[in-house]
Amino acid sequence: MGDYPPRSVDGGTGGPGVTTSHVRPAGSARPADIPATPTGGVPQGGAGGGGALPRRQRFGAETIFRLLTMAAGSMVLIVIVAIATFLITKAVPALRDNTANFFTYEGWSPNGSDPKFGIGALAFGTVLSSAIALLVAVPVALGIALFLTHYAPRRLGTSLGFLIDLLAAVPSVVFGLWGRDYFVGPVTDLSLWLNKYFGWIPIFGGDGPFGRSVLLGSLVLAIMVLPIVTSLSREVFLQTPTANEEAALALGATRWEMIRTSVLPYGRPGVIGAVMLGLGRALGETIALALTLSFAYNISFNILENGGNSIAANIAVKFGEADDTGRGALIASGLVLFVITLIVNMTARAIIYRRREFTESAA
Repeated sequence: MGDYPPRSVDGGTGGPGVTTSHVRPAGSARPADIPATPTGGVPQGGAGGGGALPRRQRFGAETIFRLLTMAAGSMVLIVIVAIATFLITKAVPALRDNTANFFTYEGWSPNGSDPKFGIGALAFGTVLSSAIALLVAVPVALGIALFLTHYAPRRLGTSLGFLIDLLAAVPSVVFGLWGRDYFVGPVTDLSLWLNKYFGWIPIFGGDGPFGRSVLLGSLVLAIMVLPIVTSLSREVFLQTPTANEEAALALGATRWEMIRTSVLPYGRPGVIGAVMLGLGRALGETIALALTLSFAYNISFNILENGGNSIAANIAVKFGEADDTGRGALIASGLVLFVITLIVNMTARAIIYRRREFTESAA
């Protein structure tokens, strides 16, 4: 029990192949059980070598990183609170001077000695144009995303996806000028056709004139929202587990049945997030609607006749001619748009959170 078996030492003083024997006292540990370190303590490198930091330095680095990430996350809340504080501070004096009901009055005349303004028509036009834009853009965007991911050849899908992503980089003023100077002609013809054959439906009624209407602004918004929803939906559909798709096909499902049972349910949370992001873009769009709508402060579901308005477009058009009360009124309308956007994003987050367990279980 006292002697170890002979060991071979290569390159030592005894030369290659020379065997030596080591003797340890009874009750002492084997030399191999006590790793040698320069300081005689615990090895600095751990089990894998000398790459890890000491325990104290490691915890210090983790604390610093945690504080930095917490500060970065808190900056978002600080910015939101700062924006809300600015809007409320600037809007309150104008709201006090307002002689009409801010939430129900449809006119907008905040300048002068008798300011009257309301957010009713502006909020209605904002929500109506954004809803129509999503109604048109989302089905087309989902169809394009499914074609690029599950029907088109890989090379063609990659090229078309790149072109669609480039569409999102086009400035909104370009879309607005295009819609005002060129797209208004086809939309006018479409409005006349809809009014002729479907005029019995309230949204397609009226006697004209047609052209620079909510329909034109909504279609321009739909084109602007299309690349955002398409790009995000395409990435979500590409994350569908291959095993799910192959299992559906192996059971005899057609391509569409595989998409309906495997791809769409798995990507539903991501698609909802993409739609909500597109809705946020549509709600805040300014220049495109300012160039395509003929401004009218009224609440009407008719989308063909000239008219319509939105909060962001009204701010862009009226800010230059506004006095102190007028600027406060515009900031108050911006506060309403800020609240609407927050509600939309919070709703999207709640929906995605409720659907998260499906994605986690499927993964």
